[in-house]
Amino acid sequence: MLYEIGTNRILIICLARCMVKLECASRSTISPTYKSIIILMSNKYIYTHKLTLSTLNLNHNSYTMKISSFIVTIIIISFSMSVFADDYSSIALKIPSLEDLSAIGDDLSYSFYHERCHDVEGIIYRKVKEWVYKEPTLAPSLLRLQYHDCVVRGCDASILLDHEGSEKTANASKSLRGFEVIDDIKAEIEKHCPRTVSCADILTAVARDATVLAGGPYWTVPYGRKDGRVSLAKEAEIVPKGSESVTNLIEFFQSKGLNVLDLVVLSGAHTIGRATCESVQHRLYDYKGTNKPDPSLDPKYLNYLRRKCRWASENVHLDGETPDTFDTQYYHNLKKNMGLLSTDQLLYTDSRTKPIATGLSYESLLFKNQFGVSMVKLASILDYTSQDDGEIRVDCKYVNQY
Repeated sequence: MLYEIGTNRILIICLARCMVKLECASRSTISPTYKSIIILMSNKYIYTHKLTLSTLNLNHNSYTMKISSFIVTIIIISFSMSVFADDYSSIALKIPSLEDLSAIGDDLSYSFYHERCHDVEGIIYRKVKEWVYKEPTLAPSLLRLQYHDCVVRGCDASILLDHEGSEKTANASKSLRGFEVIDDIKAEIEKHCPRTVSCADILTAVARDATVLAGGPYWTVPYGRKDGRVSLAKEAEIVPKGSESVTNLIEFFQSKGLNVLDLVVLSGAHTIGRATCESVQHRLYDYKGTNKPDPSLDPKYLNYLRRKCRWASENVHLDGETPDTFDTQYYHNLKKNMGLLSTDQLLYTDSRTKPIATGLSYESLLFKNQFGVSMVKLASILDYTSQDDGEIRVDCKYVNQY
């Protein structure tokens, strides 16, 4: 359906059932980068339109996942008027197919453990629930643990190896938590399904379940990863530290097979959890060698952070408004110059990321749905050297001894 909003306004193109492909009839198309969000934004307006699909089928090889009454919310965020000139009446969009949206690597399968270890997800969920109920702050830590694993050598549980010079010992990993949760789960699984479930697969399911227990979305996890045998501290230093430019972040994500949309959506994980004050102190006192605070920080927020971060070893909430709720407040904070890390706030100043952040702030359902999609992509990053030479560890901390 096409809705023309006045003269020289943007054309809002609403999607019909089952993501019908709209052929391009103009000089411009939207890149598949935007996948399940089609975002168009004018200088003055943001329009949104919701679609409900009674049934959405996501196919992977012969396996079909059916989600009844799945809500697909389309945010329309525009490119600036300077991109498209003055006449918007000819803009049309080509929508990626469902196959594009749901494709994962051939080495992973949603049914991988159905016969090998049928209750593996139940065991993992019960254990994660037990730990998170005792210590709620573990939920964001477990989510972060998977990110640190997957962006270094792919999702091979190399972050869990505990030896001198391993990724776990790197400076970039010193604030990571939750290793004892993975060890506890692995020990329980070994009682039921010995030498069957990889630590890498456990870590992936744990991140999902921790997100759910924090109030976030559920997504289906494909399995079949192997545990790597190599873990080097120097390689862990590539993980972004919170002071990079948006261009550097985009390039880093692209090198992992992720795109701009994934960058902005996965940054939304900062709606929960904490960061060390060390990572933000440069913004509070000596921003870029000026001996002054970062001028982009909201003054009241700056005073709050200075009170909270007297010592670099202290922790501060990534979302100062609703730190224990998985919601879209993180994106609203960016509008108010209350992004904790430089990399957070820069998402709202760069023309490549601001439209997406703005759109997500208005659509909680869309954010949560797309978060699951981006997490599956993150968890599907595989280093084929690690996979070809990989194993199923008996103890997640150590390579098997044969």
